[in-house]
Amino acid sequence: MRTRIVSTAFALAVLTAALAGCGSGASTGTSADPAGVTPGSAPVYVGAVVRPSATLKTNALAAGSKLTHQTDPYSRLLGVLQTPGSPALDFSRDVSPWLGPNAGLFVTSLGSSEALEGLLQQALTGGGGGAATAQWPFGGGSGTGAAGAGPQGAIVLDTSELAAARTFVSNAAAHAGAHASSYRGVSYEVTSSGDAFAVVDRFVVLGTESGLHAVIDTMQGAASLKSDSAYSQLQSLAPPGALGHVYANPTALSASLRAAAAHAGAGGALGAGAGAQRLPGLVGVLGGARPLNVSLVPSSDSLALDADAGPSTAGSAGAQGGGLVAAAAAGNRALGELPGESWLAAGLGNVGGVAGGSLSGIHSLLSLASTLGSSRAGEGVSAPQATLSVKGLLEGLLTPLSVLSANTAQARRDYLSWMGDAGVFASGTSVLELKGGVVIDSKSPAASRAAVAKLQSALRSAGGEATTASIPGTEAAVEAKLTGLPVTLVIADGRAANGQTKFVMGLGAASIQDALNPPSTMSGSSSYSAAQTALGEGIQPSIAVNFSTLLSLLEGVGLGEDPTVSKFLPYLRSSTTLSGGGKSLGGGVERLRLVLGLAPATG
Repeated sequence: MRTRIVSTAFALAVLTAALAGCGSGASTGTSADPAGVTPGSAPVYVGAVVRPSATLKTNALAAGSKLTHQTDPYSRLLGVLQTPGSPALDFSRDVSPWLGPNAGLFVTSLGSSEALEGLLQQALTGGGGGAATAQWPFGGGSGTGAAGAGPQGAIVLDTSELAAARTFVSNAAAHAGAHASSYRGVSYEVTSSGDAFAVVDRFVVLGTESGLHAVIDTMQGAASLKSDSAYSQLQSLAPPGALGHVYANPTALSASLRAAAAHAGAGGALGAGAGAQRLPGLVGVLGGARPLNVSLVPSSDSLALDADAGPSTAGSAGAQGGGLVAAAAAGNRALGELPGESWLAAGLGNVGGVAGGSLSGIHSLLSLASTLGSSRAGEGVSAPQATLSVKGLLEGLLTPLSVLSANTAQARRDYLSWMGDAGVFASGTSVLELKGGVVIDSKSPAASRAAVAKLQSALRSAGGEATTASIPGTEAAVEAKLTGLPVTLVIADGRAANGQTKFVMGLGAASIQDALNPPSTMSGSSSYSAAQTALGEGIQPSIAVNFSTLLSLLEGVGLGEDPTVSKFLPYLRSSTTLSGGGKSLGGGVERLRLVLGLAPATG
C-alpha cells in the first residue's frame, strides 16, 4: 500500500505537467479557478495553467523539449482526457476549440490506484517505445474492476467556448455508453462502471460519479478547496511563473486511507492495517503531517520544484514531524562538512528528532527506488552477490537503515536518541574508486559508540555476517557483508577533525576515513557555489548532484542496462545537475527547492 501511494503522488505530479503542457496558444476562457469548485476535503489536488502564453509557454516548451528531446514533449500525455471507449484524441481538433486557461484534478479516494501507477510508469518511461499515451485515471473504467474500486475524483477544465465543450462531453459520453442522470438539478451522463461526464456551469467535468457529485455540491455552496485556509496560505506563497502545482492535505489523506481500508475489510485488497494508520509515501516523506504544496516552475535551462510545507493542521499526527522539507532546510551545515570531491551530497538536519522522521524518509526513498527493479526486495542478508546491480546496492543499504529507523521504543532508545544532523555522500568515478556513506552527528559519544555493537548484533540476527574491525581514527567499527554491495559495509564511530563525534556507515574503510577527515569539504567546492547560484533567493544548498559523473560511473561498471535505471537514462543524459536547499517563508511555512539543470538541446 505504501508503494502504491508513493506512485500515486508521483503520478499526480506528472499529471500537472501533462495538463499544463498539452495546451498551446492564447485562450479567451473564463480564467475561472477549478479549485473554487473542488471540495475542500479533497486529499490531493493538481492545478495547472493549460493554455500558457508569453514567457511561461516559451519556458515550458523549452524545458520539456530539452528533457525529452521531443518537439512536442507533452502530446503523449493527452490520453489523461481520453475517457473509456473514446478514440485517440487530437488536441487541435478535439480539445483546443473549447479549452480555457486553467485545469484541475482532484481525488477524494485513492482506492487501489493501479491506474495512476500505470500513468506514472508510462509518463516516466514512455512505455518503452516513446509512443505510449497516458490513460484515463479514474473509477471502474480504469480497469481496476467494479465501480468505485479505482481512484475517485474528477478532472475540472475551464472552457473558452461552451457549445464546443458540450459537444466534446456529449461525444465522450456516447463513446463510453453512458446514460442520462441528474443530481441536485444538474444533468449529466454516467456509465455502469461509474465514469461521469458533465458541463457544470462553465466547467467540463470528467471523472467518477462521486467526484462529479462533489463538484456539484461545491458549486451549490459546500466548502471549496480555494476557501481552505491551509491551501490559501500555501498558494499565496507559491513561486511566480509556476506551470502547475500539486497540493496534498495529509489529514484528509489519512482519513481517506482509513475509510478505504475499512471498506475493504481486514486483509482486503486495499491493504487495511498499518498502511492506512500512518501518513504514507511521498507526502509523509516530504512534509510529514503538514499540508504540502509542490509547484513546478520551468525556465529555458532548468526545471524547479518548490515543495512548501505549511503548519500542522488540527488533528494531524504531530509525531510525523516536518519531513524532508524541514530537514533539508536545516541541512546546509551537514552538506558543507561532507567530502569536497563528492558528486552526490545531501545534508539533513536532526535526523533523530521527532521519531526519526528524516531517517525514515531516506529509507522510504531508497525503498521506492529499489522497487523499480525486476527482482524481489526484502529477502534478508547474505554474502555479497557477484553481479553488481543498482537494485542490489539499494537493498544492501536498506538493511542497516531498516534497523536504525525502526519505529520501536528500543530503536528510539538505542539509535535515534543520540542522532543529530546527517549527510549522505558518494564520490569516485569507477567501482574501484567508489566511496560513499551516511554520516550522522552524535549528541552522545558513548551511546553512538555502543550503537555500533548493537547494529552488529541486529545484522547477525538477520542472517548476515558482521565482524568487529580495527580502523584508524575510529573508536568502534564493524565490517558487514550484505547482499548487493560489491564492497564491505563498514559501520564505525569516531571523532572528526573538528572534534565532533560521528557515526558513519560507509562503503569500505576508505569511505570512513574520508567522512571523518576529508581532504576538502563541500563548503569550499565549486559544486557548492554552483548550487547556491542555481537556487537563488539566498537559499543555502543542502543537496548537490552531478549527473555527468553519475552517468560515467553507471556506464563504466556496466549498469547502463540495469532495469532499475535504464528507463531513466535518457532523462539523466538530458540533465546536468540537481541542486536543493530550503528556507523558512514565515508563518510556519518551510520550502524545499529542487532545481534540475538541463543540458543544451543538440541537433
